[in-house]
Amino acid sequence: MAQQARAIRTRQLILQSAASVFAERGYERTTIGEILARAGVTKGALYFHFASKEEVALGVLGAQMFDDPIPPQTLKVQELVDQGFLLAHRLQHDALVRASVALALDPGATGVNRAAPFRVWIDSIAEALTVAKERGELLPHVNPQDSAELFSAAFSGVQATSAVLCDRADLMHRVAVLVHHVMPSICTPGVLISLDVSMERAELLAAEYEAARRRSEENLTDSE
Repeated sequence: MAQQARAIRTRQLILQSAASVFAERGYERTTIGEILARAGVTKGALYFHFASKEEVALGVLGAQMFDDPIPPQTLKVQELVDQGFLLAHRLQHDALVRASVALALDPGATGVNRAAPFRVWIDSIAEALTVAKERGELLPHVNPQDSAELFSAAFSGVQATSAVLCDRADLMHRVAVLVHHVMPSICTPGVLISLDVSMERAELLAAEYEAARRRSEENLTDSE
């Protein structure tokens, strides 16, 4: 158990170190040696977890994805809103997630499947919207796949704008504005009445996420 905990910590250290180097130098100019130096681990330790720089990059890209599913809600579209708020929070407070997004937008990352995190998130949104439509939460004309593509693209644009203007300090507010505008165009009036897209909910979700993350870290430390 202790050995497994150390392996998890080493893998996370490698990813965080690689993310910082990718952010500073770009994927193409980053070398395995620089990642090793930043992480302070041996080449054997790195290659135990990753076979190549490309695999390290894929690991960084995967940091955007949620390790645990969003808690189920009575309304499926509420889960979609919650997902947006939580990703906004992680972009504000998690350097690895920020680096992951930067890497996904790095045109120099040739040979890396930069589309993967976009596709995973779009598919997740489309799946949620498909269930929402089956439950009668969406207007009849709404196409779940098209709406998922639009929401993903809009979120990407909103976070990029916030990053440039204020280092994402206002991202949670911008996401709240986004869902305020998007949801009335896809949800039935009855659903809109019950949907919570408030900043208060965003802050509560962020607090719950941080508490769960701290518990996970404490459990990992206790197992070493």
